[in-house]
Amino acid sequence: MVHVYNCHPFASQHIVPTEQEPGLVCCGGGALFVVSAGGCKIEAYQMQEDQCPLICRFSTMGTVHSILHSPAGDYLVTIEEKNNATYLRAYTNWRYQAAEKTRVGVRLLGHFLRGSSLRGAPKEQMEIIEIPLFEPPLCMACCPLTGDLLVGCAKSLVVFSLKRQALSEQLAVLDFERVLILHIPGWRPTQVAFCAGYVALQTELEVLVVKLQPVEKRCLSPEERALLPDDIMASAEDDSKKEPLNPHEPDDFFVLPKHLELLGADAQDCGTSVSLEWTGMETEPRTSMAVTYVLYRRFAPDFFQGCSVEETCLHSLQLHPMYTGNQEGAGDTKRSEPSCMFCFFSLPSAGYMYSLKNTVELISTYQYPEKSHQAVLCDQFLYVLTRNALQCFSVRCSAVAARAEDPYIDTTMKACPPITMEVCGLRIQLFIGLKSLCHDGNHIVLLTAADVESKEETERATRRTIESKEHKALTGIFLAVGIEPSTNPALESFLSRSFLTRKTSISSKPKEPNESGHGWNLYVINTVSTLQLYREMVEYSKRYEQSTPLSKNCLHLLSEAHLLLRAALLGHESSDRAQLQEAFQESCAQLGDCFSRLNTRDCHLALPYYKMSALPVTEVIQRNVAMCISTASNYGNGFLFFLKHSLYEETMEELSKETANMVLDIFSKAEPGQLPHVVSSSFMINASPACVLAHLEQLEACGAPSVTLTLCKAAQALRLGDLQLYQQQMDRHAEMLQVYGFIEEPKLLLHGRGKTVAPTQLAQHLLETQDGLLVAAVVALHENSKVKLEDADLFFQELCKDSTETPSSPQLLVDFWEALLVASSQEAIIHELLFRLTSVYIDRITRRDRSGIKALKTADDLINSCSHYGQLFPWVSILTPTHFNIIHDHQEDLQKLQSLLCGPTLDVSSILPLLEQLPDTDNAGLSVHVLCATKLGQHESSIERLLDRCPQAIIPYANHELQNEKLALWWQKLFPELCERTRASSGENSILLAALKETLVVVAMELNPLEFLDLLPNDGTAHFFLPHLLECSQRNLLT
Repeated sequence: MVHVYNCHPFASQHIVPTEQEPGLVCCGGGALFVVSAGGCKIEAYQMQEDQCPLICRFSTMGTVHSILHSPAGDYLVTIEEKNNATYLRAYTNWRYQAAEKTRVGVRLLGHFLRGSSLRGAPKEQMEIIEIPLFEPPLCMACCPLTGDLLVGCAKSLVVFSLKRQALSEQLAVLDFERVLILHIPGWRPTQVAFCAGYVALQTELEVLVVKLQPVEKRCLSPEERALLPDDIMASAEDDSKKEPLNPHEPDDFFVLPKHLELLGADAQDCGTSVSLEWTGMETEPRTSMAVTYVLYRRFAPDFFQGCSVEETCLHSLQLHPMYTGNQEGAGDTKRSEPSCMFCFFSLPSAGYMYSLKNTVELISTYQYPEKSHQAVLCDQFLYVLTRNALQCFSVRCSAVAARAEDPYIDTTMKACPPITMEVCGLRIQLFIGLKSLCHDGNHIVLLTAADVESKEETERATRRTIESKEHKALTGIFLAVGIEPSTNPALESFLSRSFLTRKTSISSKPKEPNESGHGWNLYVINTVSTLQLYREMVEYSKRYEQSTPLSKNCLHLLSEAHLLLRAALLGHESSDRAQLQEAFQESCAQLGDCFSRLNTRDCHLALPYYKMSALPVTEVIQRNVAMCISTASNYGNGFLFFLKHSLYEETMEELSKETANMVLDIFSKAEPGQLPHVVSSSFMINASPACVLAHLEQLEACGAPSVTLTLCKAAQALRLGDLQLYQQQMDRHAEMLQVYGFIEEPKLLLHGRGKTVAPTQLAQHLLETQDGLLVAAVVALHENSKVKLEDADLFFQELCKDSTETPSSPQLLVDFWEALLVASSQEAIIHELLFRLTSVYIDRITRRDRSGIKALKTADDLINSCSHYGQLFPWVSILTPTHFNIIHDHQEDLQKLQSLLCGPTLDVSSILPLLEQLPDTDNAGLSVHVLCATKLGQHESSIERLLDRCPQAIIPYANHELQNEKLALWWQKLFPELCERTRASSGENSILLAALKETLVVVAMELNPLEFLDLLPNDGTAHFFLPHLLECSQRNLLT
């Protein structure tokens, strides 16, 4: 049984001024349709106006047994009977009858789809469309999104597609095309539902939901359209031949199936086959459809629930779509797929609501306080009709839709009451003799009739008399054999059951109006506005809060009110949307207050609810402090959780001195161990440093001092200007331990994220006194994922913004990059740092303007400690010796750049654009360009450049670079170049001559005499090469 509150969701009621007793009612499009008791006249009333004035009335072609309104197309569809034959008819353009135009057109389905057109001028008239069927219709449903029609027959379901034909700007003609037949052997539906491709059907004890999904677009052949599946034909033949084995079996036995629930793909195992038959126009290409099983539920009568077998029957099958704000601009909303789809059906004693989109699951189960006859589901409520009461229950539609709309729900950013939260009853409104219920917008329509004694009651009284006689007879039998039923509770319960009586059939045909009835009324009930009901529920919750501050009823009622507002906001009520949004934030604040006082596992929800409330943190603190003072209780875990996250995530405003000191007192009492982290927050900057030191001293006196606590005290000493106390605290731990302290609390050094990164006063002091510790600490923060590389860059740039260095790359930032390159093992970070450092080195070498600030690490330090920096090649040292003609700072930058190029990691191709700004007019630039060309495999051009600019480096270059696969360049490139340049200098260039001799030694060792001889020039200088040729020959003879 659900909890029932005494709220007032119903505002007022009007009696509809009908002239005759209503037989059937339905509503839609702001209109109420009443079928008179005789069943041959329909009256339409305007529900949007007071007193419900009459719109129009018109006669039907037969006695109406069922009526339905389609919001899409604004048409009525009826199941009528005339001359013992059942018909399905649609009434379109019925509003033209309001102008007292009596002209009515009658035509068959498909009249305009098969080439026919209106003759003459367009006619403004109501039209009755005759919809022929192979078998009598039992039930029907309209898709609220498309206006398509689904008709349930004894052996199949038929789908009719709604078509529009515009005749003028104001006039359109509606028509239907039969497009699909669903053959479902063994099912005789009592109700069907149809929405957005979902098809639901129910029998007395079973519910099946399938979805029609497109597969591929193609034209179906006439054979494919005409032929039914073999299993359908076979089952039809079997049904015609099948006879009961025993003529007494149906009367003497009542077989009860077991309960069964199959969700999602498992529903395919329900044993029911659904086959499709296409019946659309043959000339129209159509998308093939496949059937996807969504839900199957089977019930068995429960004799211990107070209902007999005959009374255990499903009713009120409904598919309910729901859109979210993400679909506002999705084009044609009527044709777009809803974000959520719900399926509801009910037994007399309980109702069931399922969510069908994404994951199929049971959302809510409703246990009714008394036997129900009808139920209607909408976005905000479930209305249930019993014999003498209209019951209003809460629903979870908005909770499901909120999670479908916003991926941040159920995170620390946003929250929503859980889908599984127990539902409640908001109101049980008493009426006399309730007969039927329908709903449209903010209106509920009730039909009542106070019968003296209906046929049903007469039959029940007769049945009770028969049951009493059978009970006495069976009791006498047991007594005759010596068994006393009263001594056996199980036997006595068995004798009291109504299933001992003969089984009676349950007719799905609507009952005829009771001719003896009197005192009927037709009510239109207006529901209250969402804001008014929300405020009433909030006031209601305060009663529970006053009696029991942590009452579950208070939290439950506030959660229900919150979901009520969510549903209204999802419904896009533009008229009072601003007020709804304001109330929504107020609701979030109230839920935040509730969860902040809790100490359960749900207390963390205080954080997202307070965030959604848009309340300043100062106000949240004041609300919770006031609550604790008024109730003389401790601070709740939810409030502490919110406060810690707000301080640590830096998502709050800067606290005033009074509020900051209040926060210190809160944590000193509740969680003193969190004080070092609390006082490090940027939002506590206004807290009194003397007060902070006092709290920290008290914390240190209670336990062993930690490094983080010591650093916090040093930071507060700086704020007080007490450098002696600061130095005393810093001297208590070695620098390596201090680095661990900064890892534990990064906010000691920097505040904020992204463009708002700012160094603390302690960081600024370390810049002047211990810059090495500062760099090591930030490197440790990066490697422990406490700070991103971009944030560290901004931190150092902000720290050094007042210096005379380049703003984008101050020396301390370059020191950080170099230190991080030594420590990091992440490939992406390494390549990024190599590019940045190469860019800085090239820029400094090119501009040669330095501020004179010394780097923390020299080139030799980096070569010895970092594998990405390589030892300088011998030929590089010849090009740029240690005492090269540039200042020391540039010498260090040049050596670091050369070392990176000599190392194994740097990808030279990534820095080629940077080389364009570095000229090779001096040996510094030349060394860099030759290193890059060599790493790119351009050895021949490098040989030429070295011979042109620094020939003394050519032999060391060749010895280092011309190895293995490049060895042939000794005689293919270097030897011819040296011969030509030596000849051009007339042999007077000693450097070239010495290089040629060294080259000949290598050539003589690597080539045989004939190959060597082919290399010699024909210029009459053979005597110079003879000793090397002789050496080559002798070596060749020895080998």
